[in-house]
Parts: sequence; C-alpha cells; structure tokens
Amino acid sequence: MLEIRFSGRGGQGVVMASQMLGFAFFKAGFYPQCFSVFGGERRGAPVVSFLRIDQEKILLKCGIKHPNEMIYLDDSLIDPQEVKSLLKSDGKILINTRQTVAAFKPLHAFTLGLVDARAISEQQGLGRTFNTAILGAYCRLSGKPSLEALMESIEEMVPAKKKANLAAARQAYERLEIK
Repeated sequence: MLEIRFSGRGGQGVVMASQMLGFAFFKAGFYPQCFSVFGGERRGAPVVSFLRIDQEKILLKCGIKHPNEMIYLDDSLIDPQEVKSLLKSDGKILINTRQTVAAFKPLHAFTLGLVDARAISEQQGLGRTFNTAILGAYCRLSGKPSLEALMESIEEMVPAKKKANLAAARQAYERLEIK
C-alpha cells in the first residue's frame, strides 16, 4: 500500500490535487482512498490531504500517520523534524519551491523532488492554483501513475482552462529536479 500526504494552503488546490491523483491511479487500475483535514475554510489556511493507493480494495479507515511520500505545495510548511518523525525511511518528498536543494539539507536522507510549480502555473495563465503542475512533477518522481493517466484525470476533472492545466502538468514533469 502506498500512502501519500499532501500539505499546502487553502486556495492552492491541495484537496483537488489529491482527488485528481487518486482518479489517475484509479484509471491505472489501482484502488484509491482520499480524505482531507482542514480547519476554517479560508484562503491561506494550512490544509492537509491524504491518499492511499493499493492493488486491492482498501478496507483501512484510519488516518495516515507514516506516509511513504509527502507533497508540499508550500515550502514554508516544511518542518524537518516533523518530516523525519512521520515519513518512512525510504520516503520521497516533492516540494514546490524556488529554492535549491541546499535549502533542504536536513532532508537529504530522503529522495527529494523540487519544482517551481507556481511559476509554471503562472506562466500558463493559471495564477496561484498549481495543483496540476505539482501532479505532473509527482508522476515523474514516483514513476506512477503514468503521465497519460494523469492527463486523462486532469481532462475529466478540471472545470476550466484544461489546455493550460495539461501544459502545466507536462512542463512540471519535464522540469522536476530530483536529488
């Protein structure tokens, strides 16, 4: 079973990102389970969303305490001590950031993926919602689901600016820096 934790801020598309990725995994033949946790529903407030994926039906109905992978849509939310205490030792971290890998030195024991998803989304005319860009980068970092499955998911789930969202996902896939 693969367990993923998404962290970001309200308005960045965190919840929708976990749902789109879950749908992409579903299209690839997996069973997804997605749920979110957030307080006051307001722009800028911290939001956490979770996604479980397995090749068999998921009967587990509890929270995810030790994910295999973490996705940060906002690098200001990263607490290295928290990451070290939660993420499995062979874990992967995907970070939306303008910083270099040197800024994340305390996390070098993990596989790190860095991409400036916000800049890519702004370049595509999507503004500050960059969930599709971060998901494109995720497909490359994780190796699954396929970029094609993600593109189908975006095509079906994104309500507007489909071409720009598809372009953002592809561009982030290509620009991801892996350490």
